[in-house]
Amino acid sequence: MSLNLTSVFFIVQFVITIIIGLYFYSQLKNQEVSKTSLEKESKKKLEKLFRLRKIKLTEPLAEKTRPSTLSEIVGQEDGIKALKAALCGPNPQHIIIYGPPGVGKTAAARVILEEAKKLAVSPFGDTAKFVEMDATTLRFDERGIADPLIGSVHDPIYQGAGAYGPAGVPQPKEGAVTKAHGGILFIDEIGELHSVQLNKLLKVLEDRKVLLESSYYSSENSQIPSYVHDIFKNGLPADFRLVGATTRTPDEIPPAIRSRCTEIFFRPLRPNEIKNIVENCAIKGDFQLEEGASDLVSKYADNGRDAVNIVQTAGCTAIIDERQMITVEDVEWVLESGHYNPKVSQRVKDEDRIGCINGLGVFGTGIGRILEVEVNAKKANIKGHGKLTLTGFVQEEEINRGHVKLKRDSTAKGSIENVLTLIENITGISHKDYDIHINIPGGVPVDGPSAGTAIFCAVYSAVFNKSISSKIAMTGEVSIAGYVLPVGGVQEKVNAASQAGVTKVYIPMANYKESYSSYKIQVIPVNTITEILDLLMKKEEAVSETIQNKESEVLTASKV
Repeated sequence: MSLNLTSVFFIVQFVITIIIGLYFYSQLKNQEVSKTSLEKESKKKLEKLFRLRKIKLTEPLAEKTRPSTLSEIVGQEDGIKALKAALCGPNPQHIIIYGPPGVGKTAAARVILEEAKKLAVSPFGDTAKFVEMDATTLRFDERGIADPLIGSVHDPIYQGAGAYGPAGVPQPKEGAVTKAHGGILFIDEIGELHSVQLNKLLKVLEDRKVLLESSYYSSENSQIPSYVHDIFKNGLPADFRLVGATTRTPDEIPPAIRSRCTEIFFRPLRPNEIKNIVENCAIKGDFQLEEGASDLVSKYADNGRDAVNIVQTAGCTAIIDERQMITVEDVEWVLESGHYNPKVSQRVKDEDRIGCINGLGVFGTGIGRILEVEVNAKKANIKGHGKLTLTGFVQEEEINRGHVKLKRDSTAKGSIENVLTLIENITGISHKDYDIHINIPGGVPVDGPSAGTAIFCAVYSAVFNKSISSKIAMTGEVSIAGYVLPVGGVQEKVNAASQAGVTKVYIPMANYKESYSSYKIQVIPVNTITEILDLLMKKEEAVSETIQNKESEVLTASKV
């Protein structure tokens, strides 16, 4: 009986062994089949990938015309000089570049890094990288799984943890700040960066390294590789220089990032510079331009990208017709089909007028413009019951302060009220005795106090029936004491005045720079509104003396 039981036991054990053996054999066979299938699938994918890589289209004209040297960057002399000063010295700085799209911000930063590498004093080495990111597409996982900008930790519980997953090892993943170590991190549209990422970036700029954390990391875990221990202990290196580009205005960029950066402004391209880009584009595209074609493009293209796109489309039209010549008709067709609008070309009028003067303003990212100020003044039917009409101005503005929104009269409206008070103080004439209509034509509501001097002179001209030269322009805030106070964007305003045919520009004394003496137009600094009146109206000596005495009394009283 005992022998039979032993035999049965051995038979059962033998059967179980065979079953287990067959199981592992089948598993091994499945693995081999799976491996073979994977190899076949991988081979197919590789063959497809190689076939795709052999397919190449022609190089776009936009890539052919992309600047590769400083000499190829058009129309940004001041911006390039500022970039070189900020990046090519022994202590390169973080930078924010403001400017409209398509004026060369990215290309300039890339080229400047190559220039810096050539200099012995520069800390940028030969291997310094230019890492480019777009803030509009930078996305991060709130759980910290993925952050392409700063870097992250892939914990073992997450899918794709790989071989380290079963061992419970967290895996650090480097971000763009580490990839840019020793070089430049360029963030396009930096104003769109998420506030969480911005705060992390500010920390990295201060520490010059990325410190990572993970609840799965333990310094006592011997299974964690030494390099992972080192990363968690010392961080990932991130010593780079940040260059951010934006089409926003400075007041739209968080102060925390602005305070850490040098701010550089790229201006809009001028028509002659657009024309230069068009002609260079035609040469690189192996096209010929009919006379007048480049001038036509320069009247419609807002920036270099627009110009290249117009030339490329017109050039393709010519090639289809078996021509190398891009005609004016080709360009006209592209402009019509693309619904391009002509750029506003501002030119001051030739005739002198009463109640009209050229003010100066800045729109967008440093675009200077002429603001025509028109004033009509006539005596009111009933003395002391005159009516004031304002058109073309922002009359109320909203201010966001955290969770509180405040409403107030706009600074432009406040400037007008200052002007009217000052006129009464200087001349003794009350604006309430007149029906006064102040207008800024052009369809764009005007805000800000910088039109104060222009409004004052236009109102004065209308009330006293004195004409003003159309070849002058001015900017400056006016106080009720008669002082001309400093304003922003003066350089852009002076450039706009020069292009519009202005011969003299009056600016606040506090805004004057010695470099203005080299300008083609006369830039005249003033301290008080009386100085402008003396230079502008050419009043008789007696009238001038009376007004100066009245203003002197006002200024003296204001100091008491």
